[in-house]
Amino acid sequence: MSATRGNHGQSLALASKKTGIPVTIIVPEGNSLEKNEAIKALGATLIIYGNDFDEARIHAEQLSKQHDLLPVPPFHVDLVTGVATYAYEFFKNTPDLDKVYVAIGMGMGSGICGMIKTRDILGLKTKIIGVVSQNAPAYALSLAKGEIVTTQTANTFADGVACRMPDATAFEIIKNGVDHIVQVSDAEIKCAIRNYYKGCHNLAEGAGAVGLAGLMHEIDDNKNLCLGTVLSGGNIDMDMFNEIIKQDLAAA
Repeated sequence: MSATRGNHGQSLALASKKTGIPVTIIVPEGNSLEKNEAIKALGATLIIYGNDFDEARIHAEQLSKQHDLLPVPPFHVDLVTGVATYAYEFFKNTPDLDKVYVAIGMGMGSGICGMIKTRDILGLKTKIIGVVSQNAPAYALSLAKGEIVTTQTANTFADGVACRMPDATAFEIIKNGVDHIVQVSDAEIKCAIRNYYKGCHNLAEGAGAVGLAGLMHEIDDNKNLCLGTVLSGGNIDMDMFNEIIKQDLAAA
């Protein structure tokens, strides 16, 4: 059993289908309908509960105990190890990067933690910059204070980074491994989605475009530097994507 906003849940549902081990996934109210349908299509039992991811996560923990189910937390050492394979491929192909911009939120920070650990193992000097939504700044506030800070809300359309309660293990890795954390607006994230599509016809969901939004936010600070970013997912509802593209056309 686990909680998700979509990508983590789909991976567990796929693993369930391949292994024959049943899995139950908890998502919050208002979660992406297309992500929900994808989770169910892979055979998982889907339960909708809570106003946001953190409420869904707490409910998943409670149900796991009540029904003696194996909990699979969004952040786990095995998940980080698996996610880190993307970082290995990334750095093996582009080892001379000065900076990499990575969203914090995928798997409660597993994506950026995998990037940090892989960079350190390879002995690279690349600076890793975390990026969060201004509307979900828990990890940025925590880094600034040096200890975990929770927020009352995380109201961003980029649901994959809509985190109110940082994971303690992830925070320690991030605190000791990032150069700094950038906060970007929803408008900047939408601009990054449009740039991905217009520039290279890649489809990015909100959280998938957060890294590029952070890079663009600091572009004036990075002249003559070699930069990288991570597009972590393309699971965006078509209605939302069409609306974001229309905003660009309206401004033209």
